[in-house]
Amino acid sequence: MTTSSASGTLKAEILSEALPYLRRFHGKTIVVKYGGNAMTDVKLQESFAHDVVMLKLVGMNPIVVHGGGPQIDDALKKIGKKGEFVQGMRVTDEETMEVVEWVLGGEVQQDIVGLINHAGGQAVGLTGRDGGLIRARKMKMQDMKDPSKYHDMGQVGEIESINPAVVKALQDDAFIPVISPIGFGENNESYNINADLVAGKLAEILKAEKLVLLTNTPGVLDKQGNLLTGLTAKLIDELFADGTISGGMLPKISSALDAAKNGVNAVHIIDGRVPHCLLLEILTDEGVGTMIKSH
Repeated sequence: MTTSSASGTLKAEILSEALPYLRRFHGKTIVVKYGGNAMTDVKLQESFAHDVVMLKLVGMNPIVVHGGGPQIDDALKKIGKKGEFVQGMRVTDEETMEVVEWVLGGEVQQDIVGLINHAGGQAVGLTGRDGGLIRARKMKMQDMKDPSKYHDMGQVGEIESINPAVVKALQDDAFIPVISPIGFGENNESYNINADLVAGKLAEILKAEKLVLLTNTPGVLDKQGNLLTGLTAKLIDELFADGTISGGMLPKISSALDAAKNGVNAVHIIDGRVPHCLLLEILTDEGVGTMIKSH
């Protein structure tokens, strides 16, 4: 067998392996939280955009919700400000909020839209203001160790409601929505919302088939650094209690679990540093991270 026919056979095998997944997920909504290294490495950016376009072309409805922590930190550094975090969430004063808005809603969002369009898709950028998508209120952050204590996080919001009409209209019309996690309040004030929370809530409201969260780790790891491939609500509570899950993983896992409990069929926390991790997770037998089920 020649090398070219061997590689041809392999390609055919991969395509036939993808067929049941293509059939099962055709017409279904897949919400993807895009963040971490996958956003800063050029090759990974290209492979991510390619994957999203491919999912759309084979009949699925991908929606991208993006973060931008490193980019916000870089922008703050330029104006001589240092980011402050409490329990994995960014404290956001008025000046920081302005930076968050132009970095997320401008620079980062438009980079992603450009990448997807360059890969052959039709992406449209949105913030929570567009079409009244994300209504928010000021978050009251309860201290994890002392429940009687609350942290003032500034203009950090929690989601009051999501109106998915604009997202549905775009989806139905062959577009790929790219959403920045900025909400607005009753007095038209802006709120910085954790992107994992936005992705989770959007997946719930749209009754998504899958919520896929890209991270900088192989998935959820135990204290020895081993990958936990499957998690349930009970196991997650134990991992919270013994401190295995902490820092930036806290909001990620909380929103993933909420989504799993509220009708999203499967939630995956996957390694965004693996090229084509989205296609591997969705279209092959070989998962590349942690899957969370409600029970």
